[in-house]
Amino acid sequence: MVFDRTWKQLRGSNSSEVSQEQHLEAVFEAMADHPFLISSPDMARQVAAFRIRLLELT
Repeated sequence: MVFDRTWKQLRGSNSSEVSQEQHLEAVFEAMADHPFLISSPDMARQVAAFRIRLLELT
């Protein structure tokens, strides 16, 4: 999934002092051209929150 890969790539390059919300916004910015994010931004945020909890992405 693009979200997971982008999350991990950016988390590795971002300081650990960046909050989860700030990191999430950076991920969405990096994925701004993704069709799902464009067509369903609210649902994309819900899926992202679910994946963060499911995979314990921090």
